[in-house]
Amino acid sequence: MRVPSRSPGRRPGSPVTPTAPARRLPTTPAGRARAAGPDLAAYRAAVADLLVEVGALADAPSTAARQVLIDERLREPALAAVLDATPQGFLGARETLLLEMARYQPNARSAARDLTALVRIYLLSRIDVMWWRDASPFLTDAQVEGSADLVDLEWLRRRDLLRFRYRQQPGSLLGRGLQAARRRLRPDASPRTAGLFARRARREVVALLNDLGREFAATAPPGTPPLWVTSLTRSAEHQYRLRRLGYSAMLPSGHCLGYAADVEMAWFERFGARDALAELLLARQESGEVNVVDEGQAWHLCVAPSARRRLRRAYEAEMGV
Repeated sequence: MRVPSRSPGRRPGSPVTPTAPARRLPTTPAGRARAAGPDLAAYRAAVADLLVEVGALADAPSTAARQVLIDERLREPALAAVLDATPQGFLGARETLLLEMARYQPNARSAARDLTALVRIYLLSRIDVMWWRDASPFLTDAQVEGSADLVDLEWLRRRDLLRFRYRQQPGSLLGRGLQAARRRLRPDASPRTAGLFARRARREVVALLNDLGREFAATAPPGTPPLWVTSLTRSAEHQYRLRRLGYSAMLPSGHCLGYAADVEMAWFERFGARDALAELLLARQESGEVNVVDEGQAWHLCVAPSARRRLRRAYEAEMGV
């Protein structure tokens, strides 16, 4: 296992309250190198190393030790370079993580089954918001429904233009009751997911998911169902709603920018196809096209800005527009 340097280097500044304006790290050689983009392989490796230490301090009496560990390790250049490039800046990202850890309560709804998972999901999802730091989020459900930048998946599905499946979240008590009845009658017929709150997505994300759907169909064992998408575009309004229900819905989020999707993983184990799908997703990450976050039952994907033009052209070619 690679052991990063524990030297804190030049300190970004003293802690501030969460309501204080985000401050940037002072100019350093690593900071100047950010013009070419942080080293994401080094960042992911540093996150993996940090998670080992967080796991060793997961018990309640280690709260103070965990805070000291996070405060020290986040200042390492590989981690600080990415966090400093997010909209919150280094200090804002650090304070948010510490608050998330302090408020954490495990529950069955959250993808963060323990503190280690919470730290992993938060830190790896910061790549999304670093990539799209200049994009404007969808703040309300109405903005998602009315945006011309998003397409209606149902319109595409009815024309057989999607290579993946999804379920829309029921909007009524009757719909939720029918969905619960179907789950009782056929518990393994589909993933155990609430479904999409909004069936709208950016064209680039549709192209990515169609690409993955075709590759998955070609490599998965015979009889494996198509790729299943569990979440797409969300508004910040809905993200806060999920947080109140106990979900680990991070903010800022690539979902609120329209460039992220979650795909089912756990359900495909019963078909012997989970590893094949994982290999496809990680290969896309290795190529620099997406960021991938293991969230347990589902994996989170976010389109990289460098892949946006190719995916947009692929969508237009495939849809004949």
